[in-house]
Amino acid sequence: MDHKINARTSGGREIVSSLDREFARLHVKSCAVIDKTPLDVLYAAAAPVELGFSNSGLNSIASVGESVLRGAAAVEQTFGGITANLWDDPFEWTLPEYLSTPGKVKDHLDDVESTRQRAFISFADDACLLKRVAVPSGETPPLIDLLLETLLQAAHYHAQALFALKTLSGISPPGFII
Repeated sequence: MDHKINARTSGGREIVSSLDREFARLHVKSCAVIDKTPLDVLYAAAAPVELGFSNSGLNSIASVGESVLRGAAAVEQTFGGITANLWDDPFEWTLPEYLSTPGKVKDHLDDVESTRQRAFISFADDACLLKRVAVPSGETPPLIDLLLETLLQAAHYHAQALFALKTLSGISPPGFII
């Protein structure tokens, strides 16, 4: 991918705005999943299922809460790294013992969303997406690559949460097709 050609939009923020909308949309969807999740299902473990596309046979499904929090952790780690150079894994402060109710999970999601919004405000234009970011692995990927990877990872965990909610409770949030 030729980032210089694809990211240039004469000083505009079209790509930044599009990414901002997608992250915001994922936040709203994650909150909706938590709103639909009964307390007794939030961290309930699902029975292993045959997904049909894995070589290992049965696959365990993470709980709704765990899946939502893993997605939020990906976002929090990336945007904490971008804004404050804090690349810590948020695992310690996102344990089920601390975020034991849907309300506490939503509060945490809102905190993560605030961190993400602060970062997006700092993106002056689409050209800044070409800047390289030093990540803990020592690599320096372009910012756009880091953002897209984070968005995909968070979306993957969101899909897991939807699947777990449907499997454990039969609840299908709007737009869920399984």
